[in-house]
Amino acid sequence: QVQLDESGGGLVQAGGSLRLSCAASGRTSSTYAMGWFRQAPGKEREFVSAISWRGGSTYYADSVRGRFIISRDNAKNTVYLQMNNLRPEDTADYYCAVPYATGPYAGRWSSHAMGYWGKGTLVTVSS
Repeated sequence: QVQLDESGGGLVQAGGSLRLSCAASGRTSSTYAMGWFRQAPGKEREFVSAISWRGGSTYYADSVRGRFIISRDNAKNTVYLQMNNLRPEDTADYYCAVPYATGPYAGRWSSHAMGYWGKGTLVTVSS
């Protein structure tokens, strides 16, 4: 089993930046592909970004591509989400998640397919 702990959320003005971190713990925590999802009030949870377990492949939702950058440091068992040029519509609770299995992940980055979740960190972007 893996435990996930997000941090780095906060209040920022539109156009600003934040960096989220997701620290994973557990025996095989560095061997999971990892993803970020977000959920705004009254909306469904949606995919934001993901990174393969070795970090060689990254994936982004169209709404954040070109503004967000995902990366990982397996020595620290941590995944980062650098969020630039933030918009009010980016306001949401941000969650990191991993699939049920370690290693290469070829499935869809859907919230229904994730096995483990963090508790989330709130990002608020003011206009």
